[in-house]
Amino acid sequence: MEKKLLKKESVQKLFNKFQSEGKSVFAPKKEGKRFEFAYIKDFNDIIFDYIQTGMSAKSVVFPKIEKLLKYKNEKDGQKLEEIPVNAKDTVLFGVHPCDAAAFKPLNAVFTWEYKDKYFVEKLEKLTIIGLSCAKSDDFCFCTSVGGNPGSTEGSDILLTKLADNNYLAEIITEKGKKILETSPELFENLSGEVNKDENLAKVVSKWNYKELHTKINGMFEHHVWHEQALRCLGCGSCAYSCPICSCFDIQDEGSISEGIRYRCWDSCCFSQFTMHTSGHNPREEQGQRWRQRLMHKFSYQPQRQEVFGCVGCGRCSRACPVDMNINEHLTQIMEA
Repeated sequence: MEKKLLKKESVQKLFNKFQSEGKSVFAPKKEGKRFEFAYIKDFNDIIFDYIQTGMSAKSVVFPKIEKLLKYKNEKDGQKLEEIPVNAKDTVLFGVHPCDAAAFKPLNAVFTWEYKDKYFVEKLEKLTIIGLSCAKSDDFCFCTSVGGNPGSTEGSDILLTKLADNNYLAEIITEKGKKILETSPELFENLSGEVNKDENLAKVVSKWNYKELHTKINGMFEHHVWHEQALRCLGCGSCAYSCPICSCFDIQDEGSISEGIRYRCWDSCCFSQFTMHTSGHNPREEQGQRWRQRLMHKFSYQPQRQEVFGCVGCGRCSRACPVDMNINEHLTQIMEA
């Protein structure tokens, strides 16, 4: 890893360079009272001083709705036309370490046994300029799941704002090195040692994710799942705002003669997610669906793909309309 100094005035120059190269830049932007990742044309629209966006950045590589193919019934048979990916060079600018780290477990899902080209090609075209967290709130728990406010996991370049408003730039990957090589005039050598930790938010770890993984494996029949889910509405806000949740459904829209096949976000919190055609539902109660959500993140995914399905961003708790707090629930599970 190479460390450089990026002056505050050079941050906009870096943004301008991405634009001049024809890359699409997505960054946090204020929308009403919320912050959301959005396509950015004007550098001044980027928000750097934020705790968390409402929705994650996963839609850049895993869109809410994605066209897969067209079908048409003709006299000589059925015609299928696969819709090309057409992935474009994209930059995620100013994402926090939890969001950057989420692309690893997402990639594990979409390349597990089969490489999903719609996801893989977008990820290959993606460059991530991360931004360390200078502040946090009570919903943040990245340190409990192995992360931290200055983690370099997932970023190609990680920026940390210093006391003088300049940035420590950590060049992490080959994509990051290429940016340094093509824009050496923007990056300067450090004049001395920089204490990165002094410029980071303080997020206290409340439990250990490895210990949680060991304990949760033996709690499938525990009563805690039903107790925690008593006020769950099954609305899916937690899954849709999560940077790692990757459940999707396939839908055909059109007529008997022609139409389009879509892939769209889904959630294991929905009552119809496991509904069989016969009417039988193996997860007929919300407590069973809540159990599936947490077991998947902290038991099944680590066992099958060697990654945890949570980065501690706290979005699910912020988005929940009935104040279900995943950090509190996981603490309760550890104490059960």
